Amino acid sequence: MTDDQISTPEEFKALAHPLRQRMLFLLGDRPATVSQLAVTLDTRKGNVSHHLKALRSAGLVEPAESRQVRGGTEQYYRRTARRIEIADARPGPAAAVLRAVSEEFSEAPGDPLLALRHLRLTEEQAERLHETLLALVSETPEAEEGRPRYGLLVSFYQQPAAPTPG
Repeated sequence: MTDDQISTPEEFKALAHPLRQRMLFLLGDRPATVSQLAVTLDTRKGNVSHHLKALRSAGLVEPAESRQVRGGTEQYYRRTARRIEIADARPGPAAAVLRAVSEEFSEAPGDPLLALRHLRLTEEQAERLHETLLALVSETPEAEEGRPRYGLLVSFYQQPAAPTPG
């Protein structure tokens, strides 16, 4: 798997549906079949197939392997990117991703961390913090198979200028 920036209209369109985002989250852990995804997501196999087709068309998932079962073939799918980064965080796709993460976050066991802080920074400080956060996301090694997976959402943005009175 590679790192992947979401940048094409097809990719943004594929990410517009929350179920597709949840499928991408699940497929980041290990390959799964339509049946496995349907059970985990509590939806119909036809629904999963429809959304999987959109993700495949956008290049966000691909067939991983297949195996013969009871006279048929069971296809496994995997996410094509280890990490998904939205290159141009437009309001629509960014909001859709945040909704999907919010849903996953609300179901997280333990004591998840959610912190928001606004800082006044120089351009140099902002650049250094941006690089540090990107390195943290990119360079943190994963533990071996079978260990719990953790979600990591990193956002760094400059706040819009406040309107001036008068």
